[in-house]
Order: sequence, then structure tokens, then C-alpha cells
Amino acid sequence: MRVSFPQSESAVVIVGAGPTGLMLAGELALAGVEPTVLERRPHQELVGSRAGGLHSRTIEILDQRGIAERFLALGQTHEAALFADAVLDTSDLPSRHPYSLALFQKEIERILAGWVDELGVEIHYGQEVAGFSQDESGVEVRLGDDGPLRARYLVGCDGGRSPIRRAAGIEFLGWDASISALIAAVEMAEKPELGLRYSSVGVSGIGPMGEGETLRVVIAEQELNSGEPGLDDLRRALDAVYGTDFGVHSPSWISRFTDATRQAADYRKGRVLLAGDSAHIHYPAGGQGLQHGIQDAVNLGWKLAQVVRGTSPDSLLDTYQAERHPPTARGLRETMAATALQRGDARTTALRETLTELAALEEPRKRIAAERHGLDIRYDLGDGHPLLGRRMPDLDLVTAGGSLRTYSLLAQARPALVNFGDPAGIDIAPWADRVQLVDAGYEGAWELPVQGEVPAPAAVLIRPDGHVAWVGDGTADGLTEVLTTWFGSAARAPLAKSGSS
Repeated sequence: MRVSFPQSESAVVIVGAGPTGLMLAGELALAGVEPTVLERRPHQELVGSRAGGLHSRTIEILDQRGIAERFLALGQTHEAALFADAVLDTSDLPSRHPYSLALFQKEIERILAGWVDELGVEIHYGQEVAGFSQDESGVEVRLGDDGPLRARYLVGCDGGRSPIRRAAGIEFLGWDASISALIAAVEMAEKPELGLRYSSVGVSGIGPMGEGETLRVVIAEQELNSGEPGLDDLRRALDAVYGTDFGVHSPSWISRFTDATRQAADYRKGRVLLAGDSAHIHYPAGGQGLQHGIQDAVNLGWKLAQVVRGTSPDSLLDTYQAERHPPTARGLRETMAATALQRGDARTTALRETLTELAALEEPRKRIAAERHGLDIRYDLGDGHPLLGRRMPDLDLVTAGGSLRTYSLLAQARPALVNFGDPAGIDIAPWADRVQLVDAGYEGAWELPVQGEVPAPAAVLIRPDGHVAWVGDGTADGLTEVLTTWFGSAARAPLAKSGSS
């Protein structure tokens, strides 16, 4: 069926309506840029469970947009982070959300799709990109019978096998697969052994999927395999690990994944950008993939919107890779280490037991827990106050209009300068159409994950992604330069809402 798009040109085309693509679409819409979202699936319904939850920083990001409660209402919170065999207590992390949330990706996507729909963004299902070409002014996206579609920028959020990444000629550097595993939703005639089991090739597990007879099975295979798996593959893998297949039957779905670990050499090539799994893949140990994708989208969205609207120069997009590549590379390294520790031979078991003991010590516990939950990320914005480049804590502020939470200032993805000093001490009038100025008081301690308590600032400039771009010491030194860097020059007024400009 031929699809008729609202316009033949779009400011931004997003390919892929998974969590990353949906989050990016929402970010652009909040910033006044209407994206065109293309998804090759025929509908929003996702086959399989995929990712299984959200971490603290991801929940904070959703809280910044005022939608965290939608997810929390459906999932189950756990004040814990896993490392080796250690279950690390996270209840004392300095966050309003010191926990992970167990919630399958299909529910996460459903909620995000509903939010994006509220923002007026239409998702075009059943649309597969046949190719594209770019020039100095934009990208022409070919959609077979339904194209072409012209865009200022194209963002590939289309998964680990990303056709957009391949067509752009971006290298996907890293390590080939060394192990594979099966994941499935099934029923079993015999009562299985629930929980985890280690073997020489990795960790396997069986557990219930909510109410009913359906079980979620993850089984490490004895040798590396590829391709689409079937029920016979699952039976063989179960028998190799457990000595029986438990009479497995009635699979709702079966899929295979590996420990291939790769990262795009470039997150941007001209007018083509990558986010989420199209920019990085890894073994799902620790559930990091979805978290990285959401953070990619929130880092990129406001920057891309400002460039499209003419508020900021195209060079602002270069900061996307500069900021997102390093923390994701570290995450890939941690995932590789976690995967190696899952092997069940005697030497790896000894190493895992030793690291489990070390992780239980107070300082390692706090550091590892913060890392696993994404709370320790610092973008390199130069030297200065410990807050600089880190995510802003969600404080209970006191203002002339009453009390409010810091994160409530970010609900519309607008930057905010919170002034804790003399109300007349800071003037950002030339940026008043882009940056909120809030005079506030806060009497509590300032505490950061891993860093601990830090000196109270006189003012902070918070970017739309929740990271601190400037910290005041009672003066406005450096503020004009920082405002110009991140939010355009004082002379550049943002354009009206952009759909095809």
C-alpha cells in the first residue's frame, strides 16, 4: 500500500521506532521539530521480550520529561545491581530512583509510542528504507514505491544490523562473536529448575513470565551458532546444560544472540547520524543496551533540533560523538568483562568468587552500583566544579512561586539556569527565549554518586539532557561563552516550529 506523507520534505527522518528512535522523536517534538519516523515492522507490537528493564539514570531521564510514573506503574523495582555473583545494594545511591525497574521492552516501547503520539508525531509502519544519498543541503531517502523523501538530517536507530550504518560506509569496529545463546518464551511439560546455572560456556536461566505457564528461558549454547533457531535447537541446548529438555513445547518465540561487541567508528557522517544499537552492540549482560540508546537520544535530540531551527551551527552535532562515544565504550568493556565472568570453568569461578568478595566492600559497591545504573557519567566539559559535565541531582527547590523539583524544569526539554545567589546577580536576557532563569533556594547537602558530597554552587546551567554545562561561583564569569556554545549566539533567535524547513 502506498503511503502518503504529510510533506515530501522533513527536517529529520528517524529510521527505527524502537526505544531509541521513539525517545529521539519525542525529544525533537518537544523542541519544536516534527520528525518523520519510519519503522519496517508492520505495527508497534514487538515479538519477544528483548530488554528486561530500566536503570536509575534512564528512569531519571524519563522523570525529567514527566513520564517516569507511566513506567513505574507497570514494572517492579529492585534496589540492586549485579556484578559477578554479588547482588549490590543500591538503596543509598543519591538519586530519587535508586533502583532498577523490571519491565519488558514491549511495554517500554508501548508507553513511549503513546507519549510520542501525544506530542503529535506519527510513526509510519511498514516502511523500509531502500537506500539514500546525501549532499550539502540534505539527504534523499528512497522508500521504494513510497519515496523519495527529502530530509535535512537522517538518523539511523535501526538496530545492530543497521542498513543505514552500512549504506553510510561507517565502520563497525570491535570483536566477533565467541559464544551464542538462545532466548525463548515457552511452556514445559516437566517442572524445570528455576534460577541461574553456570556451565563451561556461560550462564543459563529459567524463570516465569508473569502469570500463567509461560517461562522465559535463556540458554548458553555449547558452540557458537548463527542463523534463525528452532525448537530443536532449544531442546539440544537445554539437554546439554540441564541433562533434559523438560519437555519444552509451544514456543511463543525463539531467538539467538551472541557476544559480538562493536561500536561505530563515527556516530555521524555528514548529515547521517547513528544512535542506539546501530551505533553499538554487545552481549546483553547487565541490560545496558537500551540504557545507552535512551541516553544517545536525549543527548542528540536537543542539539539536532537547535541546528535544524538555526539556533546553533551544524558543528554542535560534533559534540554528540565526543560525549556519547566514551561512556558507551566503557559500557562495552564492562559488558565484555561480565560475559567472561559467566563461564563456569574452575579458573573463571575462582576469579568470579574473588571479585564478588571485593565488590561487596563499601567503596567498590558504591562505585560499581553507580556505574551499572549510569549515574556516574561525566561529559568532558573542562575542569572546574565536580558538578560540571555530570547529571544534575533532582533537588527540592524553594522558589517565590512555591516548591518544585529540579527535574520538573526539564519537562519541555528546555535548558534552565538555576540561581541560588543574588537574584540580580545574573542576567541572561539575550537568551531568555531559549533558557529559563529560576531564582531558588536549597538548604540540603549536594551529593553525587561516587564523588560523595560536593560544595554547593552559586548557580548551575542545566542542559536539556540534564547535564550541567556551567557552575557559578557567585559571578557570571564564563557564562556568556557557555550559553553561546550550547544555545547559540544572542543574536540568533530560534525559528518557528519546524516540520520541513
